[in-house]
Amino acid sequence: MKRIKLMVVDDSAVVRQAVTSLLAQDAEVDVFAAVADPLLAMDRMKQQWPDVILLDIEMPRMDGITFLKKIMAERPTPVVICSTLTEQGARTTLVALAAGAVAIITKPKLGLKSFLQDASDEIASAIKSAARANVKHLVPRSSESQRLPVARPERPEHAAGGALPRETSGRVVAIGTSTGGTQALEEVLSTLPRNCPGIVLVQHMPEKFTAAFAARLDSVCEVAVKEAKNGDRVQPGQVLVAPGGKHMRLNRSGAQYHVEVLDGPLVNRHRPSVNVLFRSVAKCAGKNALGVIMTGMGDDGAAGLLEMRNVGAHTLAQDEETCVVYGMPREAVKCGAVEKSVPLSAIGREILSESYSRS
Repeated sequence: MKRIKLMVVDDSAVVRQAVTSLLAQDAEVDVFAAVADPLLAMDRMKQQWPDVILLDIEMPRMDGITFLKKIMAERPTPVVICSTLTEQGARTTLVALAAGAVAIITKPKLGLKSFLQDASDEIASAIKSAARANVKHLVPRSSESQRLPVARPERPEHAAGGALPRETSGRVVAIGTSTGGTQALEEVLSTLPRNCPGIVLVQHMPEKFTAAFAARLDSVCEVAVKEAKNGDRVQPGQVLVAPGGKHMRLNRSGAQYHVEVLDGPLVNRHRPSVNVLFRSVAKCAGKNALGVIMTGMGDDGAAGLLEMRNVGAHTLAQDEETCVVYGMPREAVKCGAVEKSVPLSAIGREILSESYSRS
């Protein structure tokens, strides 16, 4: 079996030593280089190109974002970002994801060595997932990298809590995604008009990152996008993003839907979990819902999407050709949860046509 050639680029000697030591016994990963900054990395890459790069952001001589953009322009390569778990780190890491990074590993400023030991399985899993990623779908198109915020002089009344538009009342769209989802969601949500059905969404992402992610989406979409808070109403023209580190469920009170944000154990190794959201949507919205499962590693969401389909909801999956990682959609298709698989470019159109077809 061919081992994954990993390069670690981090100015912390602790990180370089710990990651090399932790992965030394892994039969699938070979840490062939561990260097302190991108300039040293580029010299090493002239001799041997890595399959995956584990990359810090804040480094001397050249920062990780600049290096990432250079790599993606020259020879697209799976990159896993290793970032500090802070609000500022979250904003910077989202820039990295937009520039083509595959995944995020968060690290604390204190207790770094013990954290890396505790997170060894997560690190190995992220590297192996990245090695299987279809990175051509992560290379930013020039139009996307230069995209300006949407000119939106005023919010639609319903996004601020007014009456629901008649044509979308009672319709709920539930979306679940993981690896590759940050770029994919931007592509889908930026196509939706301000009178689209209410959307509830799980993107696997660490705590503190989802607020910055929602704010970025809000700045480039006509629909309003926000990190969900407990009790928020689901209403047309608005997307509620499950907070990192919390589960999100759909509830119904009379004719209105709202979300419950709650603690709880990991489900399918995740919190938030797509399965938790989808199962609640199946229970509360039934045939009035549309479930969409998109790019991501693992099987989270497959069982919940099947429950949605079994109660009469429409279900969609992103097709293999356009996924960064065709893991979650594959598992959903395998278990019979998916009515139709469509390319990423068609998901926005399907959301509108499926939702309005039942009005």
